[in-house]
Amino acid sequence: MFAAAFATCLALLNTQAVLNDKTTTRISTPEAKDRLQVQVDATEIALKQGERTVLEYRYTDVPFKPYVRALYSPSGLNVVLDAPSDHLHHHGLMFALAVNDVHFWAEDAQAGKQMHTNTSVDVRDDLAAFSGLLPWHVGSKVLLREYRHITVLHTPPGMTTNLMSWRSSLTPDTEATLTGHHYYGLGMRFAPSMDQTGTFINAAGAEGEVFRGDERLTPANWCAYTAEVDGQPVTVAMFDHPKNIRPVTWFTMKSPFAYLSATLRYHEQSLKLEHGKTLDLYYGVAVWDGRIDSARIEQVYRHWLSNAQIPRTTRSHEQ
Repeated sequence: MFAAAFATCLALLNTQAVLNDKTTTRISTPEAKDRLQVQVDATEIALKQGERTVLEYRYTDVPFKPYVRALYSPSGLNVVLDAPSDHLHHHGLMFALAVNDVHFWAEDAQAGKQMHTNTSVDVRDDLAAFSGLLPWHVGSKVLLREYRHITVLHTPPGMTTNLMSWRSSLTPDTEATLTGHHYYGLGMRFAPSMDQTGTFINAAGAEGEVFRGDERLTPANWCAYTAEVDGQPVTVAMFDHPKNIRPVTWFTMKSPFAYLSATLRYHEQSLKLEHGKTLDLYYGVAVWDGRIDSARIEQVYRHWLSNAQIPRTTRSHEQ
């Protein structure tokens, strides 16, 4: 069943290469000043626009899970942090939950692991993407299999931002129950200079529910954080998609460190997946230089909704 679902996903791609070795490979659109590129080496995949790197994804030589190790603004400022000493399991932009009471967020002797396999790449005039199959396993037992698809999208003139999509399609080998803490989901640990001093805003204009200390939970179509990197202001936004099985609730905190996560409130209500059924989750991320107001963020959010390469139907199921 999962093989059929994955084949359907691959059928959505126009120009694609499947990479089975670990040599450095560069695939790009035709000659253009800002051509989109996918560059693959033995441990990382880079998505680039022209000579500008948009993100770097570490897919091998990882102890527990693959993740976006670096995420850049258009001027080249990295806005995320990998494996800080206070939380070694925080990795840039990462996706993790608990499955059948096995956690994939923390990294200890009891944690499960995600393994990236079957890398495919896709480059068109308007996007550059890669995908992979990720078994989520504990020991030799696979609990579910993820089809992960990460895309960088072209943005129109005047919309100066780096824009990406993250799709995770989860199919259990038997049955699976998804749970987790209030921050489990697609999470982003910000660069150290962004800690404590930044400002969160969201589409709802809401302050959100105080969960504990500085931590808040806020439902909204998008949430953004503005702070400084190397003395320069940057803004980072994460987007929900209406096809998700539940509206996203944003976990935010900025002290003692800054973090943003797209959650589905697993701590309040678990998600049960039947054998052979697939849960599709879609998120967007945008990074700007400068302090960006709500109107401009909303403009990019609407552009992302129109160009996010989302299938016409969804296979999400909630029990």
